[in-house]
Amino acid sequence: MAIASDPERIADGVWRIRGGAPVKMMNVFLIEDAGGVTLFDAGIRQMSQPVAAAAARFGPVQRIVLGNSHADHRGGAPGIGAPVVCHEAERADAQGDGGMHYFDFSRLSFPPARLISRRLLRSWDAGPVRVTDTVAEGDEVAGFSVLDLPGHSPGTIGLWREHDRLALCNDCFALFDPQTTLKGAPRVPHPAFNFSTPAARESLRKLAAKAPQTAWPGHHGPVTGDVRAQLEAAAAA
Repeated sequence: MAIASDPERIADGVWRIRGGAPVKMMNVFLIEDAGGVTLFDAGIRQMSQPVAAAAARFGPVQRIVLGNSHADHRGGAPGIGAPVVCHEAERADAQGDGGMHYFDFSRLSFPPARLISRRLLRSWDAGPVRVTDTVAEGDEVAGFSVLDLPGHSPGTIGLWREHDRLALCNDCFALFDPQTTLKGAPRVPHPAFNFSTPAARESLRKLAAKAPQTAWPGHHGPVTGDVRAQLEAAAAA
């Protein structure tokens, strides 16, 4: 079974690769950038080779911008081998344990999920990455603006493009239950994996206020239609 899909065009100059097994639920975004591509997130360790091969069709990978440093977003970075960029508040975890120190697996109500989640995260990870640079809110990244969306991790970021109101928003919200993997409406990420769930709610409200036309999270997606109302309902739930 292929661990990653072929890239699919989702907007002008933006492509998505879906990866994972048995469900391809991890999103890596390729953004055309100065004769090559910028990657927003890197997926899991097992995705590094197919992501690198897909990106090579567009030119060299200029950089990998991490939306957060968890294993399912940084895992592919070492195998891709491009410079890694993240928010300053995320640097220590990107270069460290990937946020494992604040995960609280006891908050998973389904006991087998506690063990499965630990094992999956370890299997997805390739270890610490070396951060070569940092970004902050308002910085330009391949035609997008960086948007600070802390909560799921200390330095979660999204990328926002004003002209088509496109949001690539990492794990600012979730579309699935990590215990069952069942998909549903937007929701606050599960508190077992959040640095701060109250901050995650505030970031959801902040993203909703931008009134995106399309919002692509780090898993599954997209969210379309009345995106603002859906995100506001998620923040209030």
